[in-house]
Amino acid sequence: MTQPPARTAATALGAVAAVGAAAFAYGALVERNRFTIRRETVTVLDPGARPITVLHLSDLHMAPWQQRKQEWVRSLTLLEPDLIINTGDNLGHADGIEGLEKALQVFAGIPGVFVHGSNDYFGPQLKNPFSYFGGPSARPAKPNTLDTSRLERYFEDTLGWLSLNNTARAIEVRGSRLEFFGTNDAHRNWDRLDALPGAIDDMRENVGWADDPSGPDPVAIGVTHAPYRRVLDSFVTHGAEIIFAGHTHGGQVRIPGLPALVTNCDIPREQAQGLSVWHHARRAAFLEVSAGIGTSIYAPVRFACAPEAVVVTLAPGDIGYS
Repeated sequence: MTQPPARTAATALGAVAAVGAAAFAYGALVERNRFTIRRETVTVLDPGARPITVLHLSDLHMAPWQQRKQEWVRSLTLLEPDLIINTGDNLGHADGIEGLEKALQVFAGIPGVFVHGSNDYFGPQLKNPFSYFGGPSARPAKPNTLDTSRLERYFEDTLGWLSLNNTARAIEVRGSRLEFFGTNDAHRNWDRLDALPGAIDDMRENVGWADDPSGPDPVAIGVTHAPYRRVLDSFVTHGAEIIFAGHTHGGQVRIPGLPALVTNCDIPREQAQGLSVWHHARRAAFLEVSAGIGTSIYAPVRFACAPEAVVVTLAPGDIGYS
């Protein structure tokens, strides 16, 4: 016997609702905690150089009670990184610094650099997640101020990391010379691209190897939280060979097999996660965008976009013979 149209429609709607509820439950309870490690290799070092293992951490959005996340981050020390690059949005709660310190204390003494995202200054606020489809999110009217000074002291004094917020620094790692330049959060227009040329010049004039031309050529690395086009273009103009960024969460909720639905910035959706190449003015640089490790406590869901830390091996180029 054929069912009435109304009953058929009700059955279909019920099935859709059940599937939606199951997908939400999976995203909130399973995928959000399915921490993964993505591995990439880029050839940017001089021939014969020793490889450098870079651990890229981004968007932890740490809350003090997130012990599973803290323990997983601590376990990443088993990867034995030579260098850590942190691309911001570390805090997800007013007391998030406590959980962050527990997670990162095992990395003390390993060379590292960092830039800030807005969630290193201001706490998250409840918002409509569908608003991201209308464009990048706006600054909250009444943001909750976080303890950024404590965060910076921890990074710089305890862990020994270098700030790249609108400045440039240099480090020698495993015999390779690395030049870094970075920006503060471009999503809040805190990037000072006008200050980078002077900062890069000062770094190159005062670095320890400035008077030693016999060493390897330095590798230039750009670091930013939000990968806006203007920042990426500027980095490429200044000679970056690889750029690290976060912010996008890889779209956070995706349709399997398709690019990110949203990026929360102006980067192409196809480049919102993973390793790609950024082209500008006949130059190019590798672009590494992390999907991040955490989520806002007000949007604790991921789907088809697992939280990740990224291990990038900086490898030597081959010696060519003709």
